[in-house]
Parts: sequence; structure tokens; C-alpha cells
Amino acid sequence: MTSYTDLVAAIAATDTGFSAHVSDDWKQGRTTYGGLSAALCVEAAQRAFPDAPPLRSAQFAFVGPAAGELSIGVKALRQGKSTLFASVDLLGEQGVATHGTLTFGAARESHLSHEDVPCPAVAPPDQCEPFHKGDTSQAPSFIRQFDFRVAGGGRPGTGEPPEYLLWIRHRDAAATSLSALIALGDAPPPPAMTLFKKFGPISTMTWALDIVGLPDEDDDGWRLLRSKSETIGDGYSTQEMHLWDSRGRPLILARQNVAIFV
Repeated sequence: MTSYTDLVAAIAATDTGFSAHVSDDWKQGRTTYGGLSAALCVEAAQRAFPDAPPLRSAQFAFVGPAAGELSIGVKALRQGKSTLFASVDLLGEQGVATHGTLTFGAARESHLSHEDVPCPAVAPPDQCEPFHKGDTSQAPSFIRQFDFRVAGGGRPGTGEPPEYLLWIRHRDAAATSLSALIALGDAPPPPAMTLFKKFGPISTMTWALDIVGLPDEDDDGWRLLRSKSETIGDGYSTQEMHLWDSRGRPLILARQNVAIFV
């Protein structure tokens, strides 16, 4: 497999932005796995603006398929004293595959402090069974890049309520960057799949996320993800997603809209 670290290290600057090569083991069907597409957008923006403040928020539209040789264009939309808004386009042979709008913002002093994202109490990863059972040869290639453990919730096709509670981590222990965290956050399938009576294609259309924390340098790499479908109908599902580190601190709060073809 091509590790996340090696894939990102191979991103190269070009006259128009950046280039990247996505190998087959990072694909979902005929396209690059969506979490990786988003991560590549973030990596390119951070390289284009090395002095930018921390990433606070991002919105991604997964417009079309792309894999193999990709190009990435980055453009500043507005830069102020403490914030930077940037537009990123990930392009393949058929044009724009992923469009991202990224918001970077410097920390500022404030007398306000509030947090209400309680982490569920679950067993540690080593006491949880694998999420994927049996033959995974028909599963998307990219899932082999990650380790998934069931901490609660359902599984695809079981008829259980559409919610996952999973421990997840990169198999590449060196994948500790912010972009690696974003790549990880989209790894599980949509929780709407717990209700599938037969399996069929799915496709994430949009993903909006807020970065509310970063893991410590001595972190063990495990993240707890809760993903829950709120509405399912007309061939679409809306879902909310929360990601905590292994110490229970929130890292990412997100929402997705997913197209369902069953």
C-alpha cells in the first residue's frame, strides 16, 4: 500500500499550483476517496500559504470523480489581519473533482469559554472488535489504510438505527498532520447503510467541518467517531459527525450530505 505519509510527501509544486498522484489503494470505486481529496486540498493550501494561521473551518463539494494524476489550484479569496479565506480546486482529467473553501484564523484573547461536546463513555480500542468482518475484497480499496473498531452503534445492513460509534486510526503511524486527521474523519461509510436491505453505491456530495482541537504530540493515534444520520429520503441522507481524541477531547465537528443509490 502507498502510505499516507508517502503520498503527501510526493505532492509537488507546479507553475499553476500543485500536483499529486493517487494510487489505486486510495480509491473508492473509480474515484479518489473523499477524505483524501479533502486532505489534499488542505495540504496544498498550507503549502501555498505557509504563514497562514490555524485552519478553523472548511467546506468541500465533491463535484466529480478523479484519480491518478491530479492537479490542485489554490487562490486567496481574502486575507485580513487575523483571517485568511482560500479557495481550492482539485482537478482530474474531467475537470474539477473537489472544490474547497478554507477558513484560517489566528487565536485571539477572549473572556468567553464554553464547550458542550461530551465524549461517550466506551471501552478502549483494544477491547473492541473490528468493524469489518469476513471478506473485504469487495469493499472500497481505501479502507485498508485504516483500522476500525466498534465501540457502539450499528453496522451496515443490520437494520439497526443509523448511527456508528467507532474507534478509528491510520495504519500509517506517521500520519499525524492536520490533513491526516481530516483524511481519517471521513473513513467510515455513511450510517444510513445500517438500514440497507441490499447494497448499492453511495456518494458524499458535501462535507462541512470545524476544527475545534488538535491531538497532543504523544497521542496514540486513535480517534472516536460518532456519525449519525438525521434524515434519509429521496435518495439522500444528512448526517452529523463528531470526532474526539483518545482522551475525550473534541477535534472535529462536521456535517455531510450523502447521495444514496438504493
